[in-house]
Amino acid sequence: MYNLGIYFMSLFIRLVSPFKRKARLMIDGHKSVFNLLEKEIDKKAKYIWFHVASLGEFEQARPLIEEIKNSKPEYKILLTFFSPSGYEVRYNYPLADIVTYLPFDTKKNARRFLELTNPHMVIFIKYEFWYNYINEIYQRRIPVYLVSAIFRKNQSFFKKLRSPYRNMLSLYTHFFVQDDESHKLLQKHGIKNVTVAGDTRIDRVIEIQKQTVNLPIVEKFIDKGSIIFIAGSSWPADEDIFINYFNSHPNLKLIIAPHEIDESHLTEIEKKLSRPSQRYSGLTDTDTVNADCMIIDCFGLLASVYRYADIGYIGGGFGDGIHNLPEAAVYGIPVIFGPNFIKFREAHDLIATGGGFTIKNRDEFNKLMESFINEPELREKAGKEAKNYIFSNSGATNTILNHIF
Repeated sequence: MYNLGIYFMSLFIRLVSPFKRKARLMIDGHKSVFNLLEKEIDKKAKYIWFHVASLGEFEQARPLIEEIKNSKPEYKILLTFFSPSGYEVRYNYPLADIVTYLPFDTKKNARRFLELTNPHMVIFIKYEFWYNYINEIYQRRIPVYLVSAIFRKNQSFFKKLRSPYRNMLSLYTHFFVQDDESHKLLQKHGIKNVTVAGDTRIDRVIEIQKQTVNLPIVEKFIDKGSIIFIAGSSWPADEDIFINYFNSHPNLKLIIAPHEIDESHLTEIEKKLSRPSQRYSGLTDTDTVNADCMIIDCFGLLASVYRYADIGYIGGGFGDGIHNLPEAAVYGIPVIFGPNFIKFREAHDLIATGGGFTIKNRDEFNKLMESFINEPELREKAGKEAKNYIFSNSGATNTILNHIF
């Protein structure tokens, strides 16, 4: 059934690829994987293979990769992505020796991939459960770790007394989970090779905060008499909520860094705005910024942009799930997000500590914003709680690497 599901998934992606850009990028990328590996793999080298789904999971792998490169230079790094939204942004990541897509999880692909790469160890991030790859790794007696993992009772591994999916868990060498609940759940089902390490992404955002750069264009935009609201990784459903509020509150300045920066989405945002806006890419350090809203229409700036915020909004909560909460919270600002956060431990924790706030609709958002604007001490207290949470939960990277090595 699993292999049949993989077949239909790959067939569907091929069928929609002429009409969907992401599907087309994936199919085109898969065509060159094995040729690339045959050409680039150094047979004499020891590779550590990291596999991530997309950009968010890459940020969880990144602290581990950087520390390995720093302290274990004898290893080379093989980095694979499932999603084009991750690969297309990080295909030239300088600390990885080889970056490519991971071919679909068939027995044939798994066998060929492992024959070509022969990694010294394998590290999968968070939710990556590809049976044929994991089984092939296990058969070759290669250590394989799952990092920053979260497990929940409703997952397929735990639904039935003899779930075939649970057998996959026995193939991993060790699990590094984010929370005690995941640890207890695995132990309840007989899986003992588990360590509660936390989320490596927290280590990453702390490092980013230390290295954050000044953005002169953004600094010109900032008005000291205004409250700066920054929305990161936003989607149209998010934008419908906060742009409506922004349009009627002249004491607010808005910076939007949308998740998708194609022209159609940028134009859609501009149509929703009734106050003046400018795109970041159209400005230089010497320009005067005459706008109430700045649209960040390029990648790579969001982590530095958040430092200028009084209030942060993280998108995705009205779709598949919220994006990178710690990236904003590390700057000591309250973070707001939509209702789809159940899979994200940091969202639950930030709500519990008073640094994070979830909203289900425009009315809830408006009410929350009024509180933050009219009660600045509430906003400041929430920001402190958000920052305290981040710094008190650091250290996952060292915990994991000390165990592995």
